[in-house]
Amino acid sequence: MPDSNTTYFTNPSTFILLGIPGLEAAHVWISIPFCAVYTIAVLGNFTILFIVKREPSLHEPMFYFLCMLAVTDLVMSTSTIPKMLSIFWFNSREISFSACLTQMYFLNCFSTMESGILVAMAFDRYMAICNPLRYLTTLTNSAVAKIGLAVVLHSGILSLPYPFLVRRYPYCRTNIIPHFYCEHMAVVKLACADIRINSYYGLFDLFSVIGVDVFFIAVSYTLILRAIFRLPTKDARLKTFGTCISHLSAISALYIPDLVSSLIQRFGHNVPLHFLILITSVYQLVPPMIHPIIYGVRTKQIRGRLLHLFTHKGA
Repeated sequence: MPDSNTTYFTNPSTFILLGIPGLEAAHVWISIPFCAVYTIAVLGNFTILFIVKREPSLHEPMFYFLCMLAVTDLVMSTSTIPKMLSIFWFNSREISFSACLTQMYFLNCFSTMESGILVAMAFDRYMAICNPLRYLTTLTNSAVAKIGLAVVLHSGILSLPYPFLVRRYPYCRTNIIPHFYCEHMAVVKLACADIRINSYYGLFDLFSVIGVDVFFIAVSYTLILRAIFRLPTKDARLKTFGTCISHLSAISALYIPDLVSSLIQRFGHNVPLHFLILITSVYQLVPPMIHPIIYGVRTKQIRGRLLHLFTHKGA
């Protein structure tokens, strides 16, 4: 029989975010690198968007996809980091139930979207290297827009079950979330109900998105490598492969922390909670910061425009 003193509330009015439990005394110090990384992410991604918009020579499919990635990174990081900093600096721990569900939806939606954009960028590299004569006729502005729309719809639909599943549960234990944002599994663990469907759907989403996307990326790069090895000289092979380094680095920066974080969240029962949350924060912080740095350093056109912008101002 249920405890008569147990209070059930289907939709709590607010949740309380603890930040990083066990490290409360260090919150202010932890916030310093987090704030620095977030600042770099915002400035870097806005710089990418500004340069591509200002420079007509960059109005090409590769840079349109890069702008999509920049927007996704901005939304992902801004969905969590400002709230985390307000917890660390001002002890502002409350978040409304609706805001919590909205944050959860946006995080899941845009992380899936980011993965889809990386698949589109892999296809872009495949067309540029394996079918260069058909590159601009295949990846027209209309085609790029349709690919972007497909990625948005796919991500939005896959992420819809999360807030609806969470909303239907009764919450009787507590409204305290031991995290710095409304992470899906951290919220549903507060429910007084069987939450296996959430765990199963989360794993399905994780492995279907990463599995399918990694499959298409792997196929693209198999064909790319085959085309590269057919080039006559070593210099030509290295130069062509060099155009893929930025994309491969972006893939690693997204998928590795995402996979590790998701698996530890579900199966790492003996992992200290503060370590788990710090691992999660890597996934939230590193890709949005590292992507503009990777593409700014490795992409000649963006690097050239950036240098021209600063030297022109200096003159």
